[in-house]
Amino acid sequence: MLFSSYEFILFFLPVTLLIFFAIARQGKHEIAIAWLIIASFFFYGWWNPKYILLLAPLIVANYFLGLHLLNTRSRPMLVFGVTLNLVVLGYFKYANFFIDNVDALLGLDWHLKKIILPLAISFFTFQKIAYLVDCYRGEGGERNFLHFCLFVTFFPQLIAGPIVHHKQILPQFAKTQTWIFNWDNIAKGVTLFIIGLTKKVLLADDIAQFATPVFHAADTGIALSFFEAWGGALAYTLQLYFDFSGYADMAIGASLMFGIHLPINFNSPYKASSITEFWRRWHMTLSQFLRDYVYFPLGGNRKGKIRRQTNLLLTMLLGGLWHGAGWNFVIWGGLHGFYLIINHGWRALRQKHGNAHRANTIGNVFSIALTFICVVIAWVFFRAETYHGAIGMLSSMLDFGALRVTPQTAQWGPAHLLPLPLIADPEATRFVDAGLIKRLLIGALIIWALPNSQQYVGPKTEANSSPARWRWHPSWLPAVILLFLLFKALFAMDRISEFLYFQF
Repeated sequence: MLFSSYEFILFFLPVTLLIFFAIARQGKHEIAIAWLIIASFFFYGWWNPKYILLLAPLIVANYFLGLHLLNTRSRPMLVFGVTLNLVVLGYFKYANFFIDNVDALLGLDWHLKKIILPLAISFFTFQKIAYLVDCYRGEGGERNFLHFCLFVTFFPQLIAGPIVHHKQILPQFAKTQTWIFNWDNIAKGVTLFIIGLTKKVLLADDIAQFATPVFHAADTGIALSFFEAWGGALAYTLQLYFDFSGYADMAIGASLMFGIHLPINFNSPYKASSITEFWRRWHMTLSQFLRDYVYFPLGGNRKGKIRRQTNLLLTMLLGGLWHGAGWNFVIWGGLHGFYLIINHGWRALRQKHGNAHRANTIGNVFSIALTFICVVIAWVFFRAETYHGAIGMLSSMLDFGALRVTPQTAQWGPAHLLPLPLIADPEATRFVDAGLIKRLLIGALIIWALPNSQQYVGPKTEANSSPARWRWHPSWLPAVILLFLLFKALFAMDRISEFLYFQF
């Protein structure tokens, strides 16, 4: 079930919420938890009920593995538990990829029926691995089976994250205020949910119509002009931004209605002035998982510069492969690994010369622009379905030999002031029009000129220094605007598309 669906918005969420607090009001907290677990299984099984038969046994197995690790700290049992989860993930997500590559390499003519990827298998696999490792380390665990089930299945974070830590969720259900219906939580939760729905339906799904045909053309071998390639790449860059941040807002908003605070997973990543900062802002819980459970166990930065760079690259390659079973995802992860290595090298060089903390407005703008361009280039591999499609896109984006423009543009006087020669081509802007330019400008305004949703809804803190006029407070004008956006989004959901992270 998608958050941006009529079934979820008009039926599932309000019914689940009302019954949960009706039970909790009577003091029957364990029954309220059981209700949330049942509702979450229903939510997960809506798309394909048979995958409940995968999720449920994994929950039972990891619960008993966690108990054993809490009691024994057995390293072999930890290895077994992590291997079990990775084998399940590997079969469903990577079996086809492995067979196809072995077949292509050795010509064995192997065939494997296409395996349908269960929803969110990557997310809940990482979640359970982190849980088992923490149990082994003695850093907490859960002996109550019902509570463990809720930790794994709680529907706001089930499909596409955030990758929650048990210490972030379970203690909240021990607080008295969690079981009390709170109008402030409802108002803030609804506000966040509508903002996220707006991003997803009115922005991400809308601009997708410009990104999809460009990448399809590249994947089928159609040559693109400089402007078409950049138009498609930027359209996808904004589509992914609003899709993922919209989902994060809806997940946090839906959870807040139940009085549960999920960790922030998205914090204006395109405002980052370095790749290191980008990964502190983009998919923040995944970044933390890769750091704590991959990069640090590999040795982190404790074993010299060469080992540190190797660990960075390996971590990002694994992060890329986690996102999808394809070489394009591996290349995407490798690119970000090299970006991080260069970033750390540049920072070390600046520290050596004593100007690591010097900054000015022009330098900061340049850093943000350079980081953004690097991210856009990497997104091409993330989005393209074939390696040749990605290379074709990048070749067009980096073709500075001449600019292919329409005959009308070529005859426009100011166009000749451009530093590159122009080639008149009637098909130079097949995929670029005023509609795309308008959406790119609107998207840029929202991303770089406005506070993000957490800055808007959250209280003023050292990390959230947005002006008071930009922070949420109950009043009729924001309510009217949100109601308008909700109805606009509801009427636009007939052209709904799946979340880009829907089957990760």
